[in-house]
Amino acid sequence: MARVCQVTGKKPIVGNTVSHSNIKTKRRFLPNLQTKRFYFVEEDRWITLKVSSEAIRTINKNGLSSVLKEMKANGVKI
Repeated sequence: MARVCQVTGKKPIVGNTVSHSNIKTKRRFLPNLQTKRFYFVEEDRWITLKVSSEAIRTINKNGLSSVLKEMKANGVKI
């Protein structure tokens, strides 16, 4: 499975590692992804999502049902 957040769509970005002598080499910045289980009360089941730490905070703030409704509107299969 790709390193992409299912809620926010965050994915790895490319940048440079800069040494003390200012030599630049390519590197990847990976998102802080967690595999997390959420209990979906409306359907009485557990849902496993691969989400970033920002997405976990969004789910805590807005609620799981509203986040899932928005994901379904964007065409993400759950």
